[in-house]
Amino acid sequence: MRVINLGPDPSLVYRPNLTDNASKDKSEFRNFESGELFDRVFNTYKLMHTHQTLDFVKQKHAEWAGCTHSRMTMMESIQALDQLVDESDPDVDFPNSFHAFQTAEGIRKEHPDKDWFQLVGLIHDIGKIMALWGEPQWAVVGDTFPVGCRFQKSIVFRDSTFLDNPDEKNPKLNSEFGIYQPNCGLDNILMSWGHDEYLYRVMKFNKCLIPEEGLYMIRFHSFYPWHCHGDYMHLCNDKDLRMLPWVKEFNKFDLYTKSTDLPDVEELKPYYQSLIDKYCPGTLQW
Repeated sequence: MRVINLGPDPSLVYRPNLTDNASKDKSEFRNFESGELFDRVFNTYKLMHTHQTLDFVKQKHAEWAGCTHSRMTMMESIQALDQLVDESDPDVDFPNSFHAFQTAEGIRKEHPDKDWFQLVGLIHDIGKIMALWGEPQWAVVGDTFPVGCRFQKSIVFRDSTFLDNPDEKNPKLNSEFGIYQPNCGLDNILMSWGHDEYLYRVMKFNKCLIPEEGLYMIRFHSFYPWHCHGDYMHLCNDKDLRMLPWVKEFNKFDLYTKSTDLPDVEELKPYYQSLIDKYCPGTLQW
């Protein structure tokens, strides 16, 4: 399997409300306003915000939601991330699989009684394997947002990167609710395509036993306009509001567990294999 450089992952660039970090000042973390990688970050968002349309997302659902691309176990898919070095992250330079175990271990430390939560930390980025199968990076990584309604101001680079998106010029799709009904619920919303939505679809297709809170974490952990800025609440229903604190709780582990102190993956594998056997057993369709 070849090593894939995903390029800049914009979802790692904008990180709100950074807490104190033992090894780094918050001013040292990546941002989307300046820095050596700014041009690459901006160009990734430009491609994403130009091509992520309602029709494009429907096309990707048709292409990927049937899970016909591969068959492998969950641990095999995690190991595939050993081949994936995401050079969008200037803080660390190691395979994505290490971040998976770091996130899981951070959750395990604070939530030892929630093994399903720990497993979500381990698998949340596995949808990036789409890049190993030829999906362009702007359709794999980055912050997500609904399509089919007005793009909200809190989306990264909102004012400068949607100019060539045809949905922006379509009055039916550029209103507050667009094709949706008030408080219809996020289950009824089409999100921009990426690794979040893909892994969620894999979980549903294979009837994995992760509870609804975990599925929300998987599906919406990159939906920063919602869980960080409070946008799109006019589309949310009571279920979404109940799940929002869980997504926020997950987010802090996704952001703040990255370190050059790499975990002993081989030592951890037996424990996490037991969680996989409990919630996502056997060979899965991808």
